[in-house]
Amino acid sequence: MPKRRAVRQTRGVKVDVKTLDGNPVTWREATQPVGSVLRIAPAFVATTTDAALGVETSVTARYMHDEGRYVIRGVANTSTRDDVEINYPTVAKVGMQAIVQSAAPRCIFLTLDDEEDARAEWLSVDQLTTAGRRILPPAVAAEVVKRGGGEARMEVIELLYGSAALAGLPPAKLIQRELGIPHRTASQWIIDARKAGRLEGMNYNAGRPAGG
Repeated sequence: MPKRRAVRQTRGVKVDVKTLDGNPVTWREATQPVGSVLRIAPAFVATTTDAALGVETSVTARYMHDEGRYVIRGVANTSTRDDVEINYPTVAKVGMQAIVQSAAPRCIFLTLDDEEDARAEWLSVDQLTTAGRRILPPAVAAEVVKRGGGEARMEVIELLYGSAALAGLPPAKLIQRELGIPHRTASQWIIDARKAGRLEGMNYNAGRPAGG
């Protein structure tokens, strides 16, 4: 994929993402290899405030290899208004999984350069994602579909699958949207990538077929 400058995506849930030590997540914290081209931060703390609900929520998530995704390991809710009590009805309205889904793209990294090069630039999926909610430039997506199978397609499927699966989102839907292909084709390409060993360590809803 060609190098390009990134435009940050405006997401529905705005989160502040930090390491477990309270530092910003950068490519240097992406010490966990996943698949063949991705590196991820092994854990993170994502914090967001729901002004309407009057609750600040911090979610601690860790990557679990057996699950193939980030798993929530802890949640802390704090009232931001005197009229809000932290009780079951209030906490039940907090979208914990949505927080993880918004935070994960900032913890998944890849490089468009040679990863063995000390000068290689590592970018997060969040940095690659444009304001139009696309990860791939349209020209790259069209080329991947047009040229048939090969290394480039496998890299793209790995990137897209990992971006979704690690956050607990359906990968086939993301691949369909990014590449403009039907679900059946997306599912087959996922199966091909898994057989090629490209999706090691990432799964969507373990136990279901790869095309899920």
